[in-house]
Amino acid sequence: MSAQERTADERAVDERRRAARVLAGASHADLAALWAAWGERPEVAYLRGPEAGLVMVQGRIGGTGDRFNLGEATVTRATVMLHGAGTDEVSGTSYVLGSHPEHAGLAAVFDALLSAPMQRERVLADVIEPLEREQIKRDTAANADARSTVVDFFTVAREHE
Repeated sequence: MSAQERTADERAVDERRRAARVLAGASHADLAALWAAWGERPEVAYLRGPEAGLVMVQGRIGGTGDRFNLGEATVTRATVMLHGAGTDEVSGTSYVLGSHPEHAGLAAVFDALLSAPMQRERVLADVIEPLEREQIKRDTAANADARSTVVDFFTVAREHE
């Protein structure tokens, strides 16, 4: 299926997944700084205050095979409703790995701002894209660091021959 054949709903779902991934992967300090620099802030009301809980993490054999339970992970979720400042009562939700209530709350606020038509482009340009660039840079450096320690066992000389 080409990009043109995809529906607007499919593109919106992909964009929301991207934003949720970036917001969950950002640090609380980065989100707090972005929120502090936000100009006209809407009023934030928690529909579901940040709360931590456990989820079961599943894996697949070989990445595509049968599922198996890998273990439990702590996640924190939050749901907010925004009022005013061009938001027209939009809601946002976030799930963050670990027990980080402030991080989950701020991620939910930015998720809600993405739902507000007047704020969407600003959130993408000022929040999501810069955070995503930083995360890509950080992940690339970590991958390069990990690759530097890889041992190719086919090129290791045998001592007994």
